[in-house]
Amino acid sequence: MNRQTLTDARYHTIGFIDTAADGKQTARDARYRVLGRYDPRPDTTRDAQHRMVGHGNQLASLVSRR
Repeated sequence: MNRQTLTDARYHTIGFIDTAADGKQTARDARYRVLGRYDPRPDTTRDAQHRMVGHGNQLASLVSRR
């Protein structure tokens, strides 16, 4: 599993994006709560309540919205 750390303009950690070996990604906030998931097969992003956010990878927008 690969982890990308997302920071704000002051370099404070605001979240993470974890990538699994199969390409699926999970967005987490700074407290490691799941914000959403991206599945490359159907090319869709879903939030933590499994509602579709949109097509393509939009996980960074889920993290920055908080």
